[in-house]
Amino acid sequence: MKAIDNLLAQEMELQLMFCNTYHLMLQPGTALIKQAGGIHKFIGRSLPIITDSGGFQVFSLAYGGVAKELKSQGKKHFANSVVNITEEGVTFRSYRDGHKLLLSPERSIAAQKELGANIMISFDELPPYHVSPEILKTSFERTHRWAERSLTYHKAHPTNQALYAVIHGGIDATLRKISCQQLTRLNFDGFAIGGSFGKNKKEMMEMLDITMPHLTLKKPVHLLGMADAMTLKNCIPLGIDTFDAAHPTKAARHGLLFTAAGGLRILNKMHATNFNPIVPDCPCYTCKNFTVAYLRHLFKAHELTAFSLATIHNLHFMLQLMADYRKKIEDGVL
Repeated sequence: MKAIDNLLAQEMELQLMFCNTYHLMLQPGTALIKQAGGIHKFIGRSLPIITDSGGFQVFSLAYGGVAKELKSQGKKHFANSVVNITEEGVTFRSYRDGHKLLLSPERSIAAQKELGANIMISFDELPPYHVSPEILKTSFERTHRWAERSLTYHKAHPTNQALYAVIHGGIDATLRKISCQQLTRLNFDGFAIGGSFGKNKKEMMEMLDITMPHLTLKKPVHLLGMADAMTLKNCIPLGIDTFDAAHPTKAARHGLLFTAAGGLRILNKMHATNFNPIVPDCPCYTCKNFTVAYLRHLFKAHELTAFSLATIHNLHFMLQLMADYRKKIEDGVL
């Protein structure tokens, strides 16, 4: 992964990297990373880094993709890893060895401070889309108390790091408005839009249309976990500044390569004799050095190099897309 990062840094305007606090807490541990001089020195990168709070794992380990993945790997005893959610915080069972870990607002911020991220996220809970209004409201109120506790701990242990609050409320317009009103009164450095975005992109955009007018402060806004090409096209005009998502790398691992005309599925038989780059004028390392036919061969042969080369291209494509949007904003076109 470090080799991929270095290639991206050399060839593209990679401006912000997202690191996962929960997984780093489990391996290799935030204390070790602090001992190494912080996350930047540990991974050998100087660019700005944002870390999440671990709150997403409340959802993913209990209801989402990670729970399903653990079950598919035969780790059913670790699949339901959220033991308990209380006012104090969330008790997890490590998916690595099963030991219990309490993650609270204070512990989350302390861990992010040990990592040394430039931007930290306040601890929050992400209930699934299908919960009842009563459960959503309970979670909503608790996550905002956690946000205040996160900020209090951050201010009591000052470091040269920014802290973002997470806007919640599901697709409930009233709750989204209240969330914005409560959190913008507090001295956060920016805001991240989180929680359930709905069951489809239409509901997500309706939620964002409702939410963004209430974020009137001149502070950065980050959209958590969504950064495909269509999301960028629809959300950048709303005033959202930064995005993160596993979509480009996940798509790469499954052989879906990004082009302006849509996704190229590398395993399709038609590409066996395609001796052109993925995108002819693409300056990424993969396109400059390899053909589609060769990449298809690597995938068919189950060579791990295939994942790296596909990832390099997809990340390059998305970063170039963002560079194009920045140019349009600077030129007054957007």
